[in-house]
Amino acid sequence: MASSLFRNRGLLLNMTRREIWGRYKGASMGLLWSLVTPLLMLVVYTTVFGGIFQARWGGTGSTVEFALQLFCGMTLHGLLAECLTRSPNKLFDHANYVKKVVFPLEILPVIVVISALFHALIGVFILVTASIIIHKAVFLSLLAVPAVLAPLTLLCLGVSWFLSATTVYLRDINQLTGLLATLLLFLAPVFYPVSMIPEPYRPLIRLNPLTIPIEQLRLVIGGQWPDWGVLAMYGALSLAVACIGYAWFQKTRKGFADVL
Repeated sequence: MASSLFRNRGLLLNMTRREIWGRYKGASMGLLWSLVTPLLMLVVYTTVFGGIFQARWGGTGSTVEFALQLFCGMTLHGLLAECLTRSPNKLFDHANYVKKVVFPLEILPVIVVISALFHALIGVFILVTASIIIHKAVFLSLLAVPAVLAPLTLLCLGVSWFLSATTVYLRDINQLTGLLATLLLFLAPVFYPVSMIPEPYRPLIRLNPLTIPIEQLRLVIGGQWPDWGVLAMYGALSLAVACIGYAWFQKTRKGFADVL
């Protein structure tokens, strides 16, 4: 898996760059929209939940603090949700590569993940900047942000490989991923802390793949170091998912051309 990505790194980077720029092609503000959009969303979250609903994180704290915690969850959910909703169609969008030429098909789902990660990193940059402004301090724990994002990115890779391959044979998956992304949003501690969930339901929330990275990122931007043991366990599981997803993609790729 690693050698394939390294061997095709030039093609991967070029296609990812085209993917990102293509999203803003024709827009007068171009790539600037990738910065403006999360900023606008942060303002909306602050106004609606903090100003109108008077929501407070865990019942305490300020409006701005609530918006910061909410934006943290939404940023990581956006990374996984984009991979869930876009990876099933990736092979269909590039069917000519599947049918006509010798092409490293395994990099197509990776393009989706890197593109989603690019936009998530912009959100994280805004999040970190807002945290520094609000707390009036630069925490050393912010150095651990990549350690929190890396396992989730591995998970996204495995999911993208699996979904893109399986959807070739089972088109219904394309209809389910949007629903799954919504379920993951409300069954993760995005709008609420885990402490507000009744004890019997907490194991269910813990099974959500977004729960651990969201909680750890909140610790990091709040000035605390993440729980390295939990991150290591989550990273090992994410690596297993990535390997399984890649193996499944390679196992099923022989039939792609026939089905497409």
